[in-house]
Amino acid sequence: MIKYILLDKWFLRLLFMINLLGTIYGFYWYRHQLSGTPDIFLLFVPDSPTASLFFTIVLLFFLFNKNVPYIEALAMITLFKYGAWAVVMNLLTLMIEGSLGWTGYMLMLSHGAMAIQGLLYTPFYAIKLRHIVVAAIWVLHNDIIDYVFEQMPNYSSLTAYMNEIGYFTFWLSILSIAIAYMLTIKSKNSLT
Repeated sequence: MIKYILLDKWFLRLLFMINLLGTIYGFYWYRHQLSGTPDIFLLFVPDSPTASLFFTIVLLFFLFNKNVPYIEALAMITLFKYGAWAVVMNLLTLMIEGSLGWTGYMLMLSHGAMAIQGLLYTPFYAIKLRHIVVAAIWVLHNDIIDYVFEQMPNYSSLTAYMNEIGYFTFWLSILSIAIAYMLTIKSKNSLT
């Protein structure tokens, strides 16, 4: 039943539109940070919108019954990573500041949904090990850009914890890559 719903063309179109609008809004959200970002880092600064862009592309191809495994691997890993990351950062902001505005709760809800939707489509991805390796390089390289070159998202109240957040983010990347491997490569190998 769930497979039928997830691959239903009407549902795919709806999810595509939601993700497309979310991606556009996400890039808009980053507009101030992007305006001050050196050109060499522009591709790696808007983490969540780029993750949802990857998934939007995947959904577009699914509408035509096609797979794009490199983009699928990037979508799966980055959606889970940045979805979980945003939820944790907003919870940390809530702990430090004692309150969270409506946008913080909206970000937790939308990013939590991001993390879940990338995993829901696991059975339909055509991901192989080489696709995960490329996505892993992208994600770990992005961590270096964010925390070595200090291009991470702006959370003013969390600035004092950047070293700890960078360490957490690295291990969240490893977890995201491991989950992608376990749910695609390892689970398919165990079926044969």
